[in-house]
Amino acid sequence: MLTETLVEDARWTSVDLPGLAETAAQATLAHLGLDPADWEIAVLGCDDARIAALNADFRDRPQPTNVLSWPAEDRGPRDPGAAPDAPWPGDDPELGDIAIAYDTCAREAGAAGRPLAAHATHLVVHAVLHLLGYDHIRDADAALMQALEVRILCKLGIDDPY
Repeated sequence: MLTETLVEDARWTSVDLPGLAETAAQATLAHLGLDPADWEIAVLGCDDARIAALNADFRDRPQPTNVLSWPAEDRGPRDPGAAPDAPWPGDDPELGDIAIAYDTCAREAGAAGRPLAAHATHLVVHAVLHLLGYDHIRDADAALMQALEVRILCKLGIDDPY
């Protein structure tokens, strides 16, 4: 299994976070030509209080957010809009960790009129791309990342969230 999911907030069971995270992560890696069997990702399904504490500890932002990711290795490209270096089989299999907050995700999904499962899937795809070195700080990088997200979600039968 690619993902190991710890569900701290039982409300995540309503969308089967472990299954959702596995499907989203596998689709993301497969889309990028990576064999999901070669890699590992830890996922934490938590609430706003827990993610706010994590956000404060790691980003000095003591407020909740929808998803956080901690890449095991910095793979970000130097040139804007370039794809990051892909991990190689035989590298450390741990790609990194993801935390996703139920309260914020549910609130965002409701505000957008989207099913919670679709929004959470999008956020897991987004976070896995972060683990692989994709980012959205520079405009060209954001365009690349967003296009990948849309294509991956389309393969999963989820409409363009943008």
